[in-house]
Amino acid sequence: MSEQLNVESRAKTGSINAQRLRAAGMVPANLYGHGQQPLNLQCKIDNVMSVIRHGARVVDLAGAVQDKAMIRELQWDTYGTTVLHIDMARVSADERVTVRVPVELKGVAAGSVDGGVVEHIVHEIEIECAAIAIPDKVTLKIDSLKLGGHLNADKIDLPTGATLVDDADLTIVHCVKPKEASADAGATGGEQPELIRKEKAAAEEE
Repeated sequence: MSEQLNVESRAKTGSINAQRLRAAGMVPANLYGHGQQPLNLQCKIDNVMSVIRHGARVVDLAGAVQDKAMIRELQWDTYGTTVLHIDMARVSADERVTVRVPVELKGVAAGSVDGGVVEHIVHEIEIECAAIAIPDKVTLKIDSLKLGGHLNADKIDLPTGATLVDDADLTIVHCVKPKEASADAGATGGEQPELIRKEKAAAEEE
């Protein structure tokens, strides 16, 4: 079931008006897609944060617009705590979309019993699926992962109807000796991608 996002029309644009909206507890938003005229909207921050907490990617718009939309981008403040702007695209119930979703590892790797260290290299993948059936995450079982081995994206359990967009040979996880794991961690910096990117506020907004 989709989350509901109540929206109102937004007559004024620009950074100054956007700041005034935020001070009043509102978030500026844009809706586009399906060959229709882009719309400037606004919604209450409490409603927006509720949708985000529930992990919704597709929402039912109510109020000034009655439509189904996919949240394409969330713009956050510098500290990643407050949503500054939302970009949404119209979608239909039978439409297929391309999205990035988190990969969750499941099970205990056989290689860990032999002293190996499991390293989760790629934390999200790109898939194509129905707009109304976007999964919160996908699962990769690692029980068969041996010391010195790896598992690729083609081993991920995808929901019915979903297809992999990323390269099937993309390495998601491997099991290495402790010394190798320490060296790899230093090289990558330990950064992990997120489901929805948190970006700094833009200088100007529409």
